[in-house]
Amino acid sequence: MDFSLNEEQRMLTDLVNRFIEREYAFENRRTLAQTAQGWSTQNWAALADTGLLALNVAEVYGGLAAGPAETMMVMEAFGRGLLLEPYLPTAVVGAALIGKSATDALKSDLLGELAAGSLRVALAALEPQARFDLSDVLTDAKRSHNGYVLNGQKAVVAHGDSADWLIVSARTSGQQRDRQGISLFLVPATAAGVETRGFSGLDGQRVAEIRLNDVHVNAEALMGRVDLGFDDLDWAVDRGLFALCAEAVGCMARLTELTVDYLQTRKQFGKAIGSFQSLQHRLADMLGYVEQSRSITLYAASCLDGPAVERCKAVSAAKALIGRAGRLIGQQAVQLHGGMGMTDELAVGWYFKRLTCIDMTWGDADHHVERYSELL
Repeated sequence: MDFSLNEEQRMLTDLVNRFIEREYAFENRRTLAQTAQGWSTQNWAALADTGLLALNVAEVYGGLAAGPAETMMVMEAFGRGLLLEPYLPTAVVGAALIGKSATDALKSDLLGELAAGSLRVALAALEPQARFDLSDVLTDAKRSHNGYVLNGQKAVVAHGDSADWLIVSARTSGQQRDRQGISLFLVPATAAGVETRGFSGLDGQRVAEIRLNDVHVNAEALMGRVDLGFDDLDWAVDRGLFALCAEAVGCMARLTELTVDYLQTRKQFGKAIGSFQSLQHRLADMLGYVEQSRSITLYAASCLDGPAVERCKAVSAAKALIGRAGRLIGQQAVQLHGGMGMTDELAVGWYFKRLTCIDMTWGDADHHVERYSELL
């Protein structure tokens, strides 16, 4: 497989890198994370103006219909800058799932606005009792005379407090952990009965707890076929996991660069500590893990649109390796920076926090090792 970039991909990479350099200097990012909203509407508008929100939207709805390679390039650059805006839930997972499963009318209404930056989407799939199991669903959807009534609770919904629409998994039949019987619904975040409590996560990203109390939606809110929503949900989350892996590669690469720069300037016994052989060995380990992580993410990209089993195996393999690589690189970077490695004033700690949260999103390394073994 040829991984070299064509001219359009090089232009896209340059565009995203310029945006990160301009808007995401570390002090700017720290200030932005401390605001009540936790991200910038100006940056969101800039992402829309440059077409980045349209990346995973079909051309018929005003999108660019890009592939996994383009998503990987964008997310890796966002990882280097520790992007705070709700790009992943809206422009990757939300755009893909609406494009795959929503009715034609909803696609026409929502995807154009999503590409233009006029609306945001959040995936409300995991529940407090479920840990990482997408099929462990207690939220129920009962038929009413003109639609469905939803009741339940969703946990750690990324950017759920700023979303205009929620994609909610709910049980329409079957038992608590059955994959059969799960349906997906598009729910307005402002609908009567939707309660949202937003807060800042460990890494500064916004998350939310969401309760659904007798939330009425019409029949057109159903995405895909009733009782058969799990496969579409699993497909969309795999695309989100792939994007997270690409973001983690950017985080790890930048964290390694910062550590190299520090070891070249910090002096002990009259010479830069980067000249000490034992520390060079640790840097070599960090660089090796970055390259392994990038390679396995490229492999996941090549499998993303293939057969479901191969896609799941590739994504889980990437997520497991990157979870462990991120932990090792983060620990080494903090140790090599000494006591200031975990201070808020230094970027190192924030990259490590983001890598930790990426590892815990939709399944940590151990969870994906188990998933891979089940697929075998």
